[in-house]
Parts: sequence; C-alpha cells; structure tokens
Amino acid sequence: MTSANKSQQEEQNTTSELRVGIDIGSTATKAVALADGQLVCALQIPTGFSGVDAAQRAANQLAEHGVNVAQAPVVATGYGRVSVPYAQKTLTEISCHAKGAAWLFGPDGVVIDIGGQDTKVIQLAGGRVMRFAMNDKCSAGTGKFLEVMATRMGVSMDQLFSLASRGSGATISSVCTVFAESEVISMIGKGEPLENIAHAVVESVVGRVVSLASQASGKKCFLTGGLCDEDYLAQRLSQRLGIPVQTCANARYAGAIGAALNA
Repeated sequence: MTSANKSQQEEQNTTSELRVGIDIGSTATKAVALADGQLVCALQIPTGFSGVDAAQRAANQLAEHGVNVAQAPVVATGYGRVSVPYAQKTLTEISCHAKGAAWLFGPDGVVIDIGGQDTKVIQLAGGRVMRFAMNDKCSAGTGKFLEVMATRMGVSMDQLFSLASRGSGATISSVCTVFAESEVISMIGKGEPLENIAHAVVESVVGRVVSLASQASGKKCFLTGGLCDEDYLAQRLSQRLGIPVQTCANARYAGAIGAALNA
C-alpha cells in the first residue's frame, strides 16, 4: 500500500464506525476490523510462544491495512485474551464465537469450533447462547491432537485429511492424546497403511465432536475455527450427525468477528 493510499484508508477508517476484534488462540491469532457493520480487514498469524508478542504483531499488520488499534475500540478473546494490552475489554470464547457465527451464518443453529486446546459446541437460538459443551483438554478431539498425529506420521494437515479420505478399518480407542499417540506409533510399527492410520485419527476427532453435538439433532450446524477449510472433515461431520454442516472461508475468524461486534 502506498503512503497516499494508506493515509486515505486511515482517514476512511477514522470517520467510519471502526471496531476491532482480536482472538488469540493457542495455535493461531486472528484479528478483524469491522466498519459500519462490514468486514474490512481479516488476518491470521501464528501465535508463537507469547500472546503479547502475537498481539503486537497483529496490531502491526492491522496498521498496514490502515487500521490503528489506538483509534478504535478493541475487544480481545481466546486462550490468550489477557495478553492484549491495547484491548479495552476481554470476553469469553463462547460468547464471541456464538456472536461471530450468528453474524456469518444466521441466528439459529449449532456452532462447532475445533480449537487447538479444546473443542466447543454452542447451541444458538435468536443469536443467543442457549447451551454449550466443551471437551477435556487431554481429549483426542482437538486441533492440537491432529497436529501431533500428523507430525508423528510425517505429513501435513492437508495430507492427513487427504489420506483419511482414502483409508478405512483402523480405530483409535484412547481419549488421551498421549495414549492415542502410542496407538498410532504401534500401528506405524506394524506397517498399517498411512491412509488407514489417518482415517483412524480423523474419525477419533469426529467421534468426540459428534458426542458433544448430540444437541444438534435436526438443527443447522456451522463449522468455525482453523479447520473450516477441511472439506473432508465437514463431510464426515455431516454424515455422522445426519445433517449438513455449513462453513465458509471467514468461519476461521468467527471468534474475532464476535469480539469486534462486541466492541
């Protein structure tokens, strides 16, 4: 962006109703800016070792898009929400993901968010949280579990889902990531095809999510968070739940959008 264009963008953002949301997750940090009810900027960066550092890097990148966090109300959410020094307020992930999902998909349905540290299932009615459920942090039903297993198998996350779509047969019984990893190591040692191991890994996560989402019977479902781009995951959730699971490219920013809407 040139200096002239940047100045023009900053002037437009100053005169409009600009609001900023920061969602600092254990794996990724998302930041969005809303102006007059429209999404004008959305970005994602690795959280890294420090939430404070991630918050500053997010602010720097927002500034490159003409969004000055010192000139707009900022709300922080997520695992590291207390690490955002320029936020005027912090809110829970449940309330922000619910509000963001309602803005993206509509006020009624069930939100499924598979995060790095936990998985959340939130029932919405009229845009309000009616009930929610979360898994245990050790449970084999989180994004971190998938990352650990993909690393153990020597594949990327995209490759993991691609392999899983061609596999069958194998299962993982443990609900703890450590013990589940031992099962994967054992399968690798026995020469089980990677496709079957990947299938077992993904089905383990899908099974945990489905058990949390029993409240979703007959309702619309929305997949948010960092795995929203994985078509095979949405497909398997749809098949196991018996209802279509909707998602979109901006669904990964649901928490940050909800924070901005609350700013």
